[in-house]
Parts: sequence; C-alpha cells; structure tokens
Amino acid sequence: MASSSISSGALVTLQELNPSSPYFRQGASLRATGKLQDYNVEAGIATLADGSATLKIDTQHLHLNLRVGSLYQFIGELFFKPNNEAVLKARVGRNVDGMDLKLYHQSLQLLREFQAEQINGQTP
Repeated sequence: MASSSISSGALVTLQELNPSSPYFRQGASLRATGKLQDYNVEAGIATLADGSATLKIDTQHLHLNLRVGSLYQFIGELFFKPNNEAVLKARVGRNVDGMDLKLYHQSLQLLREFQAEQINGQTP
C-alpha cells in the first residue's frame, strides 16, 4: 500500500509571497498568518492581509467560522489560477486573535537566522 506524506507548511509572511520567492511555486506547502480582510461565503474564498500584502485562501474544505477583522493562520498548498493569481488551498485553519504580528515576524526572523547558523556551522 502506497503512503502519501503531507509536508508541513513552511512559515512565510505574506510579504514574502512574490514571484522571486522560493516559496512562490505551484504546490508549495505553506503556513500563512494575517488578518481576514474579506470572505466570500458562496465561493469559500477568503482574503488574508498583512500590511499591504494579501493572499487569497480557498477555505472550501474547512469547517471554520470566519470573522472579518480577526487574525487567522492557514496551512495549505499554493496554487495558481489561470490569471497567475496565487491561492492557498487551506487544509487547516485556526483563529489566532491575540497574536502580536510584529512579535511573530521578529520571532520568524530569529528562527531563520538560527537555522542558517546551524546549516552554515555544520562541518562535512
């Protein structure tokens, strides 16, 4: 019996999701956090925002009550519409109201610096 593995979502900021980013590719497993800016219930499409950056989230497979203005974190795979618009097809979502986004971004930066030091500090 073949087993399929599901990748953990790479921690990304919405500002990082641009065409030059290594995360900006079809099928990339990502974890995105931001404020719910808009939600189309009929289409199951939410718009997540962080500063001036936004990302569409396909929430069709989630059983989650979404509130515009609240903070959410979604894990899913990135897909592109025919017009090259990026959409995260969410498999998990959660409300993270109370999270300090500025502190979250700082901790993410520190985590990346630590990981880079670990990789660079390894000897063959």
